[in-house]
Amino acid sequence: MPINNDLVVEVFEIERKFAALAAEKGIKEAFLEFAAKDAVINRNNKIYPGKAGITEYYDSQNLKNIKLEWKPDYVDVSASGDMAWTYGNYSFQAESESGEKIEAEGIFHTVWKRQADGSWKYVWD
Repeated sequence: MPINNDLVVEVFEIERKFAALAAEKGIKEAFLEFAAKDAVINRNNKIYPGKAGITEYYDSQNLKNIKLEWKPDYVDVSASGDMAWTYGNYSFQAESESGEKIEAEGIFHTVWKRQADGSWKYVWD
């Protein structure tokens, strides 16, 4: 079955909005806004389930001047049009409470699920 290019473009746009909100309002706010109710994030080989878990993770981070940038290099959408996945490069910069610079680069992978209201929310990041 051919890929629905309209849906691929739609998911690229959701990723763009997600990254833009993280830059504008902060990572925690963006990750909560774009999370499905049952979303999980995987950080440092630990799963943080649901919005409560996501909040717990970001509240435990004592970092300042956080900058996270990403852009998907690849988007695919299921034949049914209700699931999508993205991956690409990210870069992260922050400072610890003591002023130590923290930098990381890597590859992200996000799984998206179309919600009952037609919106896309991530279920795995």
